[in-house]
Amino acid sequence: MGMDTWVWELSVRRKYRLPKLSVIPVRRGYWGNKIGKPHTVPCKVTGKCGSVTVRTVPAPRGAGIVAARVPKKVLQFAGIEDVFTLLLPEGLLRLLATLSRPLLTLLKTYGFLTPDFWTETRFIKSPFQEFTDLLAKPTKALVLEDVEA
Repeated sequence: MGMDTWVWELSVRRKYRLPKLSVIPVRRGYWGNKIGKPHTVPCKVTGKCGSVTVRTVPAPRGAGIVAARVPKKVLQFAGIEDVFTLLLPEGLLRLLATLSRPLLTLLKTYGFLTPDFWTETRFIKSPFQEFTDLLAKPTKALVLEDVEA
């Protein structure tokens, strides 16, 4: 009986720990001007899992989530307010997991670098540019004398 309760407690712990560890940050962007809070996906993104491909396109503010029932719920939970979606199924769409998995791969947009994440590059002068004045001055001729020992 002690082993059964231990296994049950372990499964309950995993049940509540796994969703907390599976949380991913969702990057949001703007459509047009950067006024207000980010409300849509940052750029056109395509997610694929198995035979289903989902493509999202940024939408203007107020357009809402233009998607089927399942992708709409996933995008609402992700905090995206305006987006156009396109489903490209090559197989069966009967299961809800076949629709939600490509959306989860699609929402991981922190994986690629865009110009707003670039760090400012500070260029330093090469030694030839820095010491141009010094190099341009004429120097005295150097005479080497032979020393006999």
